[in-house]
Amino acid sequence: QVQLVESGGGLVQAGGSLRLSCAASGSILSINVMAWDRQAPGKQRELVAVITSGGVTNYADSVKGRFTISRSIAKNTVYLEMNSLKAEDTAVYYCHAPTRGSWGQGTQVTVSS
Repeated sequence: QVQLVESGGGLVQAGGSLRLSCAASGSILSINVMAWDRQAPGKQRELVAVITSGGVTNYADSVKGRFTISRSIAKNTVYLEMNSLKAEDTAVYYCHAPTRGSWGQGTQVTVSS
């Protein structure tokens, strides 16, 4: 099982940007899918963005055009670039590798309006 550690969360004003990082304990080259989820207070966890080993990406409609998922094979890291942040993006963001059953501990993102 691969260990995942998120970083980069924080407090930002609406309209601002943040970049989240997810560092894996081993090579991500062989991991078929990496993803970012989020969970806001009182709401169910939702899938935000996905990237496959072939570099194909997909996004939730709510973040399409504002968020970008990417990865660095050399750094064994997956990123989530978040732009034009809104108050409704406030949540704990989790990195996970669905095919490995691995989850990070989460990082808090708070967007003030």
